[in-house]
Amino acid sequence: MASVIRFFRARAENVAVGMLAAMFLIFILQITARYLFRSPLGWTVELSLTLWLWLVFWGSAFILDDRDHVKFDVIYLSVSKRMRKLFVIISALAIIVGFAAALPDTLDYITFYKIKKSAILHIRLDYVFSIYAVFAVAVIAAYALRIVRIWRGVEDLSSGDPSPGQEAE
Repeated sequence: MASVIRFFRARAENVAVGMLAAMFLIFILQITARYLFRSPLGWTVELSLTLWLWLVFWGSAFILDDRDHVKFDVIYLSVSKRMRKLFVIISALAIIVGFAAALPDTLDYITFYKIKKSAILHIRLDYVFSIYAVFAVAVIAAYALRIVRIWRGVEDLSSGDPSPGQEAE
């Protein structure tokens, strides 16, 4: 299971690098057209913003680990391992329930946007915002997996990272 996750994460990182490179090149093209040729290109702004949106949610869904997030864990680190396990399971369940409860309305809102298109490139906005649905499903799956890892004792409760010498499943 860990090798499958590593394989998928490597491919997700490649996609993110591609989006970041495209965004950078479009940004350079925008600056060149605006200041060198004095002829700004409107589509570059729209495409850069769309790529930024996709890059943020793609990276959050498939590249960042729980340990990559800023945490205020003074209380968490001051309690017993058993209490930490309870904290992690309750917080993961709260996140799962929150995202799952919002998912139907989120999907409804995204599909509503199929009637609208972006101003310059005329990209359907449901395509633009569909990345949020992917992100929401990935968050639900990641925290469900975290509960399983905590329950099986694979995750080190001292910091929330996988135990030394053990692979994340």
